[in-house]
Amino acid sequence: MPLFRLSERLDFPPAWLARSDGLLCIGGDLSAQRILLAYENGIFPWFSESEPVLWWSPDPRLVLFPSNIQISRSLKKKIKKNYFYLTIDHAFEETILSCSKPRRKEYSGTWLVEEMIDAYVHLHKLGYAHSIETWKEDRLVGGLYGICLGGIFFGESMFSFEKDASKIALVALAHRLKQYRFDLIDCQVTTNHLLSMGATEISRNSYLDIIQKSVKRTDIKNIWNLDIPLMVPQPAVLNG
Repeated sequence: MPLFRLSERLDFPPAWLARSDGLLCIGGDLSAQRILLAYENGIFPWFSESEPVLWWSPDPRLVLFPSNIQISRSLKKKIKKNYFYLTIDHAFEETILSCSKPRRKEYSGTWLVEEMIDAYVHLHKLGYAHSIETWKEDRLVGGLYGICLGGIFFGESMFSFEKDASKIALVALAHRLKQYRFDLIDCQVTTNHLLSMGATEISRNSYLDIIQKSVKRTDIKNIWNLDIPLMVPQPAVLNG
């Protein structure tokens, strides 16, 4: 497949025209309108500091259906001990900056460059980007962030400064999304870490079919209300 070059015009080629490695097009900008249009069409930006803006739509696509979250025995024990507490959107900028720091290869993701950070902070201010934060006492030790459209949470990145901190954030997010009948969490790129927590690969065509309907849903309540406590339920409830 050819590699498409974007112009100033606000559009994308069809996602199914992506190359075998998932790369679809190059260029364009990181305006809020373009990023949201990309997600609506199964595309996301992913590039490093030395590269131009690159847009991807991998096949297969890694997704996590909220009811399929898997919790290891050790994580169940930590949840029962209430080792951490969690918040929503209390520290978005600190979360995304923490995600940009170097981490082990298995946690995946291209290092977030300043242009990407600025773009997602702007999307947060517009009400599209959200974060789940994990705290130990008054210190941010883990979390994740992504974009919410309709019944989809498009996960972007996660980090842990303490063992299991990001996992617990993902468990809490999946439970909240299950409660409010979200369709799925988009995990984008396959990693063993996410597979171990219940994520699964589906074809690009299946993924596009799901998001085409889900991003247009208007029956989803606002789950990002700061007045709603974010709890990690006991494992028996999570696995139910």
